[in-house]
Amino acid sequence: MTASPLRPLGRSGLQVSPLCLGGNVFGWTVDEADAFSLLDAWLDAGFNFIDTADVYSRWVPGHAGGESERILGRWLSRSGRRARVVLATKVGKDMGEGRRGLRPEYIRTAVEASLRRLQTDHIDLYQSHEDDAQVPLADTLGAYADLMAAGKVRAIGASNYSAVRFKEALVTSERLGLPRYESLQPLYNLYDRAAFERELAPLCQSQQIGVINFHALAAGFLTGKYRSPGDAGKSPRGANTVKTYLNPRGLAVLQALDAVAERLGAQPGQVALAWQLQRPAVTSPIASASSLAQLGQLVQAAQLQLSAQDMEQLTAASSEDGARD
Repeated sequence: MTASPLRPLGRSGLQVSPLCLGGNVFGWTVDEADAFSLLDAWLDAGFNFIDTADVYSRWVPGHAGGESERILGRWLSRSGRRARVVLATKVGKDMGEGRRGLRPEYIRTAVEASLRRLQTDHIDLYQSHEDDAQVPLADTLGAYADLMAAGKVRAIGASNYSAVRFKEALVTSERLGLPRYESLQPLYNLYDRAAFERELAPLCQSQQIGVINFHALAAGFLTGKYRSPGDAGKSPRGANTVKTYLNPRGLAVLQALDAVAERLGAQPGQVALAWQLQRPAVTSPIASASSLAQLGQLVQAAQLQLSAQDMEQLTAASSEDGARD
């Protein structure tokens, strides 16, 4: 089974697979050998989009950040498949010792460090990992313009921006003739809907912005893995997942996913991804896999077609204030 046709990422000129493989697990819950197998299988299945960040996985005791990028870099060097990959990474989160934010001088330093770790001469999509209100948008965008002119970055994107700030960034780019953010990476899934749908989705659609949402499976909750407090121990992030999503609304979402999945002979997580892929504002949801079996389910999810009845059932079950049903 191969991937669905590639999708344009905003107006960047990049063509990406309908799902993006999240690299946050590489060097954390997935070791290097397994990561290499997953990455090979991802490309073999016809997918090309991979997302990581310089800060992955600094939260792990003994890690300093850059672990995911280093694994990706060694795989790119060994595999010789760099030309087949749309490679995305991010800058801005705290790397320690004052290394954080979106000051031009820091971006210039951080991109060189990422390029070294990734063992490549360019990054296809370089993203501001979070807003930095202390730095004028024009300064940050100007730094990205220099990197693009030097051929080190092909396109830029943003993550974790409010609608107000994201729109301000787009206006700044237009006004000053600077590169614009061609993608947005927001929190969005079948449970977490309103924050994105209320203001960001209309903005992204009107401005032709690619949306590559993170937590597409709500930290594993939408796979059906966590159905009771006792399931919290099933993964390193299980306790927080149960605390966040295991409530009456979350259970209603799982019930709807189960019903649709049974009709289609699919898994709940596949249905959750298929719902996003048929939402008009979404380009390529980001999902992680820690085994080849999980990766196979992601590949199949991109092929799954939901009927109008399926979409309505899921949308109604997951409705929350501010969501656009």
